[in-house]
Amino acid sequence: DLLLSNSCIPFLGSTEGLDFRTLLLDEERGRLLIGAKDHIFLLNLVDLNKNVKKIYWPAAKEKVELCKLAGKDAHAECANFIRVLQPYNRTHVYVCGTGAFHPLCGYIELG
Repeated sequence: DLLLSNSCIPFLGSTEGLDFRTLLLDEERGRLLIGAKDHIFLLNLVDLNKNVKKIYWPAAKEKVELCKLAGKDAHAECANFIRVLQPYNRTHVYVCGTGAFHPLCGYIELG
């Protein structure tokens, strides 16, 4: 219904089926951060498909191999699924991912 009424703009930036999991709305800067499988997207709230920024953050290859050896599904489980997007201060966001069952965290500078 929303698409038919032209009252929404779908995000077309990802056709890879990246399994979006985490959202962080930054109203002050007019941005939306999206955590997905091996990626973090930074979108413009006015037009989600304009100037899309994408950070590729996969799990380490050796961690992916250990995950596969443990019998996990290589495509559905052995990746870095972004689970945490948390404002840290005015310039940084704290992010954490699953890291193929070896969690890892870091900071993204939003400048």
